[in-house]
Amino acid sequence: MYSFRLARKSDLAEIVRLLADDDLGSAREVVSDPIDARYLSAFAAIEADANQMLAVASDADDQVVGCLHLSFIPGLSRAGMWRGQIESVRIARDFRGSGLGSEFIEWAIAQCVERGCGIVQLTSDKARTDSIRFYEKLGFLASHEGLKRSL
Repeated sequence: MYSFRLARKSDLAEIVRLLADDDLGSAREVVSDPIDARYLSAFAAIEADANQMLAVASDADDQVVGCLHLSFIPGLSRAGMWRGQIESVRIARDFRGSGLGSEFIEWAIAQCVERGCGIVQLTSDKARTDSIRFYEKLGFLASHEGLKRSL
């Protein structure tokens, strides 16, 4: 029913619309035609980095209905363990509650396992209480405090 694949440059406009489709995203994303050059630059950097994966979920007609960004992070802690970092997860409004989000996250976790990661982590804005409950149902634990500083 759904398929998951690497994002293509031609998917960018829809990805940006997905990222902007909530209260938080609408205040920080720029939906425009043509697409803002900053997104093109970011896409090029992600595409060129073997430790980055921008992925989309598509329906039977190959329409983008979800997105996520997966980073593979090497580290020295935990005996040099790699970790997967999932960010920018969005599912189109019409597909929320359909099971797509769970399938997409499980697909991302499988990518982490395939790459030899020993842990997968994500962050979610505290205001996104429904998202946090969703991730907890998938087995994610709020085991650490995350802090951010805007620059």
